[in-house]
Amino acid sequence: MRMDLRSMAIQSRNAYYDLSVSAPESRNQALLTLADRLAADRKEIFSANREDLIQAEQEGLSAPLLHRLIFGEEKLAQVQEGLRALAALPDPVGETVFCHEITEGLKLYRVTCPIGVLGVIFESRPDALIQISSLALKSGNAALMKGGREALRTNQALLRSVRSALVQAGLPEDAVQLLETREDVAEMLKQDDLIDLIIPRGSNSFVRYIMEHSRIPVLGHADGICHVYVDAYADLEMAKKVALDSKVQNLSVCNAEETLLVHEAVAEAFLPPFAGLLRDHGVEIRGDEAVQSLISCVPATEEDWRTEYLDAILSIRIVPSLQEAIRHINHYGSHHTDCIITEDDRAAAEFLNRVDSAGVYRNVSTRFADGFVYGLGAEVGIATGKIHARGPMGLDGLTTYKYKLLGQGQTMAEMKSGVRHYVHHVLSEKCPL
Repeated sequence: MRMDLRSMAIQSRNAYYDLSVSAPESRNQALLTLADRLAADRKEIFSANREDLIQAEQEGLSAPLLHRLIFGEEKLAQVQEGLRALAALPDPVGETVFCHEITEGLKLYRVTCPIGVLGVIFESRPDALIQISSLALKSGNAALMKGGREALRTNQALLRSVRSALVQAGLPEDAVQLLETREDVAEMLKQDDLIDLIIPRGSNSFVRYIMEHSRIPVLGHADGICHVYVDAYADLEMAKKVALDSKVQNLSVCNAEETLLVHEAVAEAFLPPFAGLLRDHGVEIRGDEAVQSLISCVPATEEDWRTEYLDAILSIRIVPSLQEAIRHINHYGSHHTDCIITEDDRAAAEFLNRVDSAGVYRNVSTRFADGFVYGLGAEVGIATGKIHARGPMGLDGLTTYKYKLLGQGQTMAEMKSGVRHYVHHVLSEKCPL
């Protein structure tokens, strides 16, 4: 019989208290052990994944979602590489951010520490379970996770490998636990005394539902409506290459391009050959009236500019200026990742400074918006808000800080009476405790 959610949350809390003070060497060893454990358990994991895929096909899951569900040799190699890269990164816990001497002999240290217990709800992509587990482990956090129903068997198999690696490293196995039902999620949202942060990954409506039904802080992104803007001063061959990769390299991810904006000065030269490339890759084009005058396409509606397709569909609009491109992105975008293709430094600077997104790029595919690509080891999600983390949430996004004040018997009465005086010296030293 499965344990109730409240008991699981209590176990997670207790595991966090132990994990948060564990040696970084133990946490790194757990990551390396997990990389080996996954290889040893591959037969069981792949078998579970095949069962999930068969059921998903029978239930009519869309092709992009079926692709995300696959966990085979290629995905195994990727997650193993990610685990080893994460283990090699510096420890994010216990870092002294600054040190101030308040008065003689009284030193204040701001030191990084884990957030606590994370409630993470993610999509039907089993490798996300490994990414989330490993990032939580490296940063000293416990994680209660809920994956997509379609990947339940695969996630259960992966979780057994994770917990085995924790035990082998002498760490609490309850630091990582898996929720299995919607009812579990509903109960998790009530545990504001035990869970410190909810990180949902899913549709806009789903994320908003989570925000409206919990008093626990929520961090994440609702949509990935990413743009590529081809400027009047773009290298058009580069623009074709980058805009195509942004769309077709992987259709079903949040950093895929959903809207292409093209300056009217280059639209006639750029769009017809680019439309041919899109059609070669099976991409349906939806365009505004100006686009329709240049290429054959489906008429775009107002809703298209607000839509994250996660499919072989691209909306295209011709704009009269850089400023209108920026206005469009800030109005319709999801503040995820947006790119300008231009050889003009001033245009690039204006775009990068005025577009209000977590990632702003010049002359590079939006597909680079990824924690592993950034060198963060992996990511637990991408945050499009501004507090307290933004962009791919790697280790930094999973830590907060505490103030450690180390004294020698100083009292406020001494400060008020003038026996002692504030000096507020900035020191460059690490906290000794």
